[in-house]
Amino acid sequence: MNPGAASPRFSSTDWSELIERGRERGTVTQEEVFEVLDLDADHLDSDLAWIRSELSERGIKLDESVELLSVSDLESAAQSPARAVDEDEPDGDAEGEEGDGIGDPGGEIDDPSVEIEARLQAVLADPLGGIDVATDDSGQGRRRLHLVRPGRHSSADRGGSADPVRVYLKEIGQVALLTAAEEVSLARRIEAGTQAAVRLAELSAAGRLEELESTPRRRLERTARDGERAKSDLIQANLRLVVSIAKRYVGRGMQLLDLIQEGNLGLMRAVEKFDYTKGFKFSTYATWWIRQAITRAIADQARTIRIPVHMVESINKVHRIQRQMMQELERDPTMEELGAKVDMTPDRVREILRISQDPLSLDSPVGEADDSNLSDFIEDTQADAPAEIAARKMLGDAVLEALSELSDREKQVVRLRFGLDDGQARTLEEVGREFGVTRERIRQIEAKTLAKLRNPHRSQKLRDYLEGD
Repeated sequence: MNPGAASPRFSSTDWSELIERGRERGTVTQEEVFEVLDLDADHLDSDLAWIRSELSERGIKLDESVELLSVSDLESAAQSPARAVDEDEPDGDAEGEEGDGIGDPGGEIDDPSVEIEARLQAVLADPLGGIDVATDDSGQGRRRLHLVRPGRHSSADRGGSADPVRVYLKEIGQVALLTAAEEVSLARRIEAGTQAAVRLAELSAAGRLEELESTPRRRLERTARDGERAKSDLIQANLRLVVSIAKRYVGRGMQLLDLIQEGNLGLMRAVEKFDYTKGFKFSTYATWWIRQAITRAIADQARTIRIPVHMVESINKVHRIQRQMMQELERDPTMEELGAKVDMTPDRVREILRISQDPLSLDSPVGEADDSNLSDFIEDTQADAPAEIAARKMLGDAVLEALSELSDREKQVVRLRFGLDDGQARTLEEVGREFGVTRERIRQIEAKTLAKLRNPHRSQKLRDYLEGD
């Protein structure tokens, strides 16, 4: 990778924008990196390392600090948990990830069955080989957080109805933040536990678990359980980070609780993917996954009409550049200016801005008094005017009055032939089957009935409507 150029996975325009921001202040925040650059889940580690190196060479500092909410802030966020509050979803495990530490003892093996057998033999011979069974001298892994489940009350709220949301936010604020050493310790235990769990799963799937001696088997199981505990502890110690990030997305179509829930899923994914050997703070790595989970959820769930994720990313980019250009130009940029800045044609920019508009409900209140709706001011060109509706009703009444002087058979024939009841006119043959007579007989009845209706006495009211037309 050329150290003097943008990464092939980044847009040169986006990279130039980030560098320009950094030169103005001498620093860029990790939030700006994630906002400006389109990072890929499969290359997140290498991209972050490259970004840090490139910024450092240009004398720009990457600020990895995270603004976490205090306990009072968390309690404030809980005051209105039901208040309404845009990136690619990570795929499966990235290709080329490090394995579980079990090497191929005989070099490359073409036969998969031979390779699997070799791996199983290696595990049976040395169950814990290559696993760094880390010890947690800090005691961080032993500090457990028991979150209150919805519908249950804490001992402090026995006197009344406890709000589980407030209790949750209050409790996560009581968990101390981790030091860098504690993060590494937990990450090592997670890695060891994952490797142990993989080896146990391989032996179990092959039906060879019983061949493993009891002592090393128990050590593997204990290591796997310890890894799960470490994973849980790392997640719980960073729940406050999720709330801090989720609050930034309030007002985008999802409730705060839903944003936190989606962010927690991103945090869990970050714990699974975190590689402590890269030298990053866990919060730097987790922030990207949390933001991605939240913005993906907003793209999928927040809009009445769903927009594909890649289109949401384009919308966000155009809006961000549009705001930036408005500040620089002190006016609205033209479609041509905006298109040149985002590497799109003016027509494409217009389309994106059109798609980004949110639909409005016809029941939306208008004015401060809220006594009228948007639908009151929009003409329905297909709706009938009140006068037309009244005239149609009066015509129907006049037809019924004219038919009332006919016999039941004549009345029914006219109704069926002209579709007065359901708008579906019947043929002579269909009406004949209805009455069990021939089509000629129906024709005769119809002619006789129409002659009666043409009588000036009966047809005068109907003629008035024809003359009016």
